[in-house]
Amino acid sequence: MTTDHDDPSAREPAVTEPALRVLLVGAVPDAEPFVAGGPFIDATRCATDAVWLHMAEHAVDALVTPGDWDGWTRCAAEVAVVVVVAEPLLAADATRFFQAGAQDVVTVGECRDASWLRRLRAAFERQRVRTATRQSFATDTRTGLPHVGQLIEQMSHLLALREREPAPMALLALRIEGLSSTALRLGNEAASALRRRIAVRLRAGVRASDVVATIGDDSFAVLLSQIDAPGDADRVLRKLTESISGTFHLAGQDVAVAVASGLAAYPADGTQPDMLLRRAAGLAASAMAVGRAGQTNWRESGSSSAANDDDAG
Repeated sequence: MTTDHDDPSAREPAVTEPALRVLLVGAVPDAEPFVAGGPFIDATRCATDAVWLHMAEHAVDALVTPGDWDGWTRCAAEVAVVVVVAEPLLAADATRFFQAGAQDVVTVGECRDASWLRRLRAAFERQRVRTATRQSFATDTRTGLPHVGQLIEQMSHLLALREREPAPMALLALRIEGLSSTALRLGNEAASALRRRIAVRLRAGVRASDVVATIGDDSFAVLLSQIDAPGDADRVLRKLTESISGTFHLAGQDVAVAVASGLAAYPADGTQPDMLLRRAAGLAASAMAVGRAGQTNWRESGSSSAANDDDAG
């Protein structure tokens, strides 16, 4: 006779993996393989020009994108990215996708294979491990700023205080264009120096009570702990953008970057750290960068490097 005490399944409740929140971008294969996964997948289809706005409003675990759309690189620091290509790639071509942050590259045929759902889950797990590893260090060694994990922790403490002592606050996100082209032109060391000098200008442009952090390879966040008057957050964001847009002197050359920004206000845009960060970063990802011409570094007439950052590299 078998009793509940003899049945292992009666002692141990079944473990159910939560559904992955997957964003299907543009013309990726039909969503049927995802639907067939049952509770494994919660899929949403989105046009390429609406990806960042969607991510600003909704939590996303993985992005499945066609290989001919390079906008996914802005999202690779935050979510698992699986790139779908028409035919198998040469190793060198696949490597370029991985170097840009993709967790997997699959063909259209592989999306319809029985192993597809496992590969998608594995890509998500790899991204989760990478994020956890990056956040295990309190400080970004490249800039000396807190990592996104520390930012979330400080936001949580501050929001708990705001529940007892209500006051408006804001989170600013700034996406920098020009770091990759600087690395190509002047080398990785110059790009690292540029990243550090951007951090210096951001830190110099806010109060001691505000928090500046890195939230990606090319993105920063600024937590304004309290806003004294309407419009202050916009004013600070404009000031920081202008500061970063000024040229930097690196390796004997003047280098300029472009800046795209986003703003999330508390409590209007959210009351939880992840909500505020998702909105600010999503808006920065979707915004057009300003401050230089296209992807080519250039020296703006009459501009000069900030006086306090020349020794930061």
